[in-house]
Amino acid sequence: MTGPEERDGKVSALRHQHALNPRSDRVRDPAFTSGNPFFDAQDLVQVKYEMLRRVREDGQRVSEASATFGFSRPSFYEAQAAFEESGLPGLLPRRPGPRRAHKLSAAVLDVLEAALSERPRPNSTDLAHLVEARFGLIVHPRSVERALRRRQKGGAPTS
Repeated sequence: MTGPEERDGKVSALRHQHALNPRSDRVRDPAFTSGNPFFDAQDLVQVKYEMLRRVREDGQRVSEASATFGFSRPSFYEAQAAFEESGLPGLLPRRPGPRRAHKLSAAVLDVLEAALSERPRPNSTDLAHLVEARFGLIVHPRSVERALRRRQKGGAPTS
């Protein structure tokens, strides 16, 4: 049996990986409600895998499995497609938010750096307005500052 400290550590790890099931209270599958410590309704990846397994291996209907595991039918099909494409790692939730500075591409940063070389030097608000006027993109002045700092440090290139 897992102790409270071990349980808190697992919950913390699941939260950190964005794999803490926000609907754990909706999981009604007997494996998860029987008290067996191996099955953890808070582990989103395990819950999704077991839901898929119930349909594939046990022949349970999609609508029944979805309801039993606390998901909608469209969520079932999304999980199924992700699993078929990537296996178990496909069931891990994708991290929220943009993956990179997608608006501030290399071409935009080139224009901003050119503007910075002028006298008087524009501030980040002026640069954000320049991006909007020239490229039709609305960016926050702080994003401009960060992107320029990343480029200056030789950080990850933007596309």
